[in-house]
Amino acid sequence: MGHDEQTVRRVLDAALGEGRSALTAPEGRALCGAYGIPTAAEAVADSAEEAVALAAELGGPVALKIVSPDILHKTDAGCVLTGVRGAAQVREGYARILANAREHDADAEIDGVQVQQMLTGGHEVIVGATTDPTFGKVVAFGLGGVLVEVLRDVTFRMAPLEKFEARGMLDDIAAADVLRGARGAEVADADALAGLVQALSELVTDFPEISEFDLNPVFASAGGAVAADVRVLLDPDGTAQPHRHSRQDILHAMNRLMRPRSVAVIGASNEDGKIGNSVMRNLTAGGYGGEILPVNPKADEVLGRKAYRSVQDVPGEVDVAVFTVPAKFVPAALEECGAKGVAAAVLIPSGFAETGNAELQDEVVEIARKHGIRLLGPNIYGYYYTPHDLCATFCTPYDVRGGVALTSQSGGIGMAILGFSRTTRTGVSAIVGLGNKSDVDEDDLLTFFEQDDNTKCVAMHLEDLKDGRAFVEAARRITAKKPVVVLKAGRTALGARAAGSHTGALAGDDKVYDDILRQSGVVRAPGLNDMLEYARGLPVLPTPKGENVVIITGAGGSGVLLSDACVANGLRLMDIPSDLDEQFRHYIPPFGAAGNPIDITGGEPPSTYEDTIRLGLRDPRVHALILGYWHTIVTPPMVFAELTARVVAEAREQGIDKPVVASLAGDTEVEQAAEHLFDHGIAAFPYTTEKPVAVLGAKYRWARSAGLLG
Repeated sequence: MGHDEQTVRRVLDAALGEGRSALTAPEGRALCGAYGIPTAAEAVADSAEEAVALAAELGGPVALKIVSPDILHKTDAGCVLTGVRGAAQVREGYARILANAREHDADAEIDGVQVQQMLTGGHEVIVGATTDPTFGKVVAFGLGGVLVEVLRDVTFRMAPLEKFEARGMLDDIAAADVLRGARGAEVADADALAGLVQALSELVTDFPEISEFDLNPVFASAGGAVAADVRVLLDPDGTAQPHRHSRQDILHAMNRLMRPRSVAVIGASNEDGKIGNSVMRNLTAGGYGGEILPVNPKADEVLGRKAYRSVQDVPGEVDVAVFTVPAKFVPAALEECGAKGVAAAVLIPSGFAETGNAELQDEVVEIARKHGIRLLGPNIYGYYYTPHDLCATFCTPYDVRGGVALTSQSGGIGMAILGFSRTTRTGVSAIVGLGNKSDVDEDDLLTFFEQDDNTKCVAMHLEDLKDGRAFVEAARRITAKKPVVVLKAGRTALGARAAGSHTGALAGDDKVYDDILRQSGVVRAPGLNDMLEYARGLPVLPTPKGENVVIITGAGGSGVLLSDACVANGLRLMDIPSDLDEQFRHYIPPFGAAGNPIDITGGEPPSTYEDTIRLGLRDPRVHALILGYWHTIVTPPMVFAELTARVVAEAREQGIDKPVVASLAGDTEVEQAAEHLFDHGIAAFPYTTEKPVAVLGAKYRWARSAGLLG
């Protein structure tokens, strides 16, 4: 669709040239017209008589509103009148609005009174845009009108939007059924409404100096969508862009960081208990096959290896320098790394921005940019990349290789990740600390993991995103092929920032994060253990081919809880067809229950579990199985685990590969049984009905976002 960008540019330049931070309603309407956004018919009156004439021309009742760049919240100032009829009411209303405006702000610049066609019928919604500090231009859609900030039924997306994304916003609010005509309500024209949302997303993207844009209310009806009120705020500095690297440069640097041919340890030490000693020992004990180069001006050798006074004295190229010296020595050593041509610096020491010393961190970043060095950290535990036997950390080596890459912004969370991985023997490709994220951040890592054949799933703990748009771009690419799980800390932010528009006030940090993380295709984990279990379970489970989920359980109580968990995790329990129902009934006792859940009862022998699981796997209409096991003497835990693993393995040999998860209730023997199942590609958990379903739900959320369910 073509847009009249010249008109928008003239309006914005005029307002900014006058030093204004807001447009008047007529100016805002001009922007809407330039981008094909329908607005109510209106005109501005300079006198009461002109207002009377305009009202007569529009016909029917009208709304009167003050036109002033200094009065943004017109309703709060008593400067909006609706349902005004006849010449007498228009004259009286005109005078009242001017009086209220003067009382509200005696010095306000007043351009006149807007006479606007009254819109009636349909649904009142809000369509808006705001400038989020993390994601930039963000578009909002939800219920509108005067109660918009009370009901807060709103959803957000990062601008600009494709048409399908705009349509998706209409379905993402609690009142979506109302717009679709629930309980006799008028059906809104979804195409017209989505078109309006998309047009606004393009407008604020094309003109970044628009900081906030409100269309509230928008009247959405079967006949289309028309905005009744327009509010536009400006920020002359809104065009600033963060520093970014090209994808090609990121891959070049990250490959040298994660697959280095040589690692120098700045501050390497022979003294036990020193970080420089631990890093040296871990590089050696971890089996790293590249060159390990200790740098210490006071030692001839460290742990039997020749030491160098400076990194500049090291012969040959150095890919990575791991810093273990105090923060105050980092700038000088980094300058030497720059002169040497080191590709990446891993800054383990603390004492930078996290302690209030932002100046030192800024100095280090400036040095790194000058020399083209990528920085990991500071204030981190280091990093692991198991395919390269790389353990550049002061923690202990980790040797269970696998397809899961784990990252954390917090060192404490990093230790939890390491401990969980050891306890569960989770196979990892990488564990990376990000710390202060002075340079390398999540989008750099996602760009690397996207093309890393050793990584099948990524799980990230983060407290914030330095560049939300870069993260979304990287996440969209990788999640088309691999699941990404995110644990975003700060879910309980204390409210929205102060803002001059409804949209800005609604844009609380976590709500924007929640919606845009989904938009980017990542799976958000509600807690740390959830993130870790998703990361462990998602690579184990094959991608489902459809939405039909079947529960097979040995206990009615667990069947009910598993059903509840399915609803909570957005899974669809299959409506069992009559022929399949009859086949299940052939294997279960008369006092059992077919349907879904399928309750085989607790006293059944192993053959009943085996037959029903095999049936569920073989029927192509069933896309995933949830197993609820109850510990009995007839079918002990390990017997259940072994037969289930065997039946699933047989199905896979026949080309049938469906996700299977299991909940095991019983005595401590179920722990070993669950571990056996996990080892054989079945995500199984003891003592819980919620966790296996949550892992399956996470797999489904990723598969849906990646478009893999057909």
